Order: sequence, then structure tokens, then C-alpha cells
Amino acid sequence: MEAYPAQNRLSPFQFMNSLSSKLRPPLLLRASTTAAATFKPFSAAPLTLTTASPPPAPEDNSVVVPSEPPIRRNSRKKNANNAVSQAQLRGNWLDSLSCPFPPENGKEILSSDPNGVANAASEWVIGIDPDVSGAVALLKPDESAQVFDSPHLKVLIGGRARKRLDAKSIVQLLRSFDAPMGTTAYLEQSIPYPKDGKQGWWSGGFGYGLWIGVLVASGFSVVPVPSLVWKNEFKLSGSKFSKDDSRELASAIFPSMTSLLKRKKDHGRAEALLIAAYGKGLKLDSNCSSLDDKQSPVISRL
Repeated sequence: MEAYPAQNRLSPFQFMNSLSSKLRPPLLLRASTTAAATFKPFSAAPLTLTTASPPPAPEDNSVVVPSEPPIRRNSRKKNANNAVSQAQLRGNWLDSLSCPFPPENGKEILSSDPNGVANAASEWVIGIDPDVSGAVALLKPDESAQVFDSPHLKVLIGGRARKRLDAKSIVQLLRSFDAPMGTTAYLEQSIPYPKDGKQGWWSGGFGYGLWIGVLVASGFSVVPVPSLVWKNEFKLSGSKFSKDDSRELASAIFPSMTSLLKRKKDHGRAEALLIAAYGKGLKLDSNCSSLDDKQSPVISRL
């Protein structure tokens, strides 16, 4: 085999095809004065990085507690404004539930009063348990009491017959009282409980709203009362007390109503009487702590 001359031999870098020249970088910067004048690469000012030194450790190696934020000077003023705002909102709410009609002289003198003595509306009190199984109690200035079951009827709801309040009969019942314009009606505030279910929530809200609308439109002033408020006044709050205790206490306060409070289902009448007694200012005497001793409670006026 004939050997190639040394000058004709190809170096290892020459075994590339003709495309190798096309793969060269399109731009080659050379260290020349021409390239330096033609191309001026962007350069930013040099950055100086400094490392922050850690805070000095306390000499006694104690834990560093961050300082509390400064107390704003207007915090008390803000709280006071919130309190005023809440009181104003409650006042607006009660004002919207007050009698919308001007007082009439004829309404303040009862036709049944032979002496023609004018009775102030504040001497008349109405207590209402707004449930469909509740009742309406009326206390007159002569301390006499009356109680009536809430008028209701059965309506078809979802294929089932359910009890609902009868608005027309309620209006007729209130007119039969012949109470002065602006008489205060204490209405137990409806509060839904999880165990009541959707139907219970709807029925409770429906009855509560219906009573408010009918009372205000009939010329009464409504005062919502949470059940816990009037029950605390008569020491009936707590799991150890039942609706039977309400019937017992109402019978003790209003002996003339005892015959109407004998059945268990008469608890609505008892609660309406107690709500009216709360609005009237009747309360348990301080010497009577509860009903556990089965003694007749002593009632006094506020």
C-alpha cells in the first residue's frame, strides 16, 4: 500500500463536511480597535453588595420580646362611636315599631268606663308568644288579665297540612280589646335553634314578622323581648326548668287564670302572661329565689 505524503495527510479536524463553515458563529468579536469602535456593549454601573451585620445579641442571652404596637389615641373614641351607633340603630328599630298614628282623644276614654276616666296607654300591656301554638295576654289598668290562643288555621304546604297564623282573625282579636292607641305590645323575639329544622325556622320567622306587621298597622307599639331576658327576670332560665314551671308561675301570679293553664299544651298561654307581666313591671320578690321550694312566689311591682 502506497503511503500518502505527510503534506497530503488530513488532520482529524479536516474530516468535516462542507457545511461546517456555515455553522460558524455569524459574529466574531476580535480584540481590535475597529470592533471596539463599532460595537459598544451595554454596561451598567458596578453594584456594591454589602452584608448587613446581625443585631447584637443581648448580653444576658435573654429572649428578645418584640415591643407592642403603640395604642392609637382614637381607639377609645372609635369604641364610643360604635356604642353610639349601636344605640342609634336600636333606637331607629324601635321607632319603626312604634304606633304610626297620632293619638286620638276618643280612643283614650273607654266606653265601658262609667266615670269617663282617661286611661294612659302605658297602663295597658299586651304580651305575645308568637308561635303558632302561642297566645296573646292582655293586662288592663285594673290588674285584670285575659289570655287568648293565637288564631291559626291549617294550610296545604308541600302536600301536607300545616298550621299557620290567621292574620285576619288576629286583627279582629286585637280590635276586640278596645285598647288605647299606642298600647305597648311585648313580643317574644324569634330566635331559630338548630334542632328546630327548616320548617321550624320558617314558621318562627313567619309568625314573628306577621305579628309585628299586624300590631303596628293596628296602632300598637311593639317591643321585642328575647326569651332569655324575661325568663331571667322570673328565674326560669336554665335546663332544669321546663314549660310546666312557666304554667306554675303564671298560675301563681294570676290565680284567676289557673283554670286555663292546667294542660301541658297551655304553656303558650302561660308564657304570654309572663311576657305581659314582664312588660307590666311585675317581678319575683328578692326573697323568692326560685320555684324549687314549691312555694307561692311573692310578686312586686318595679
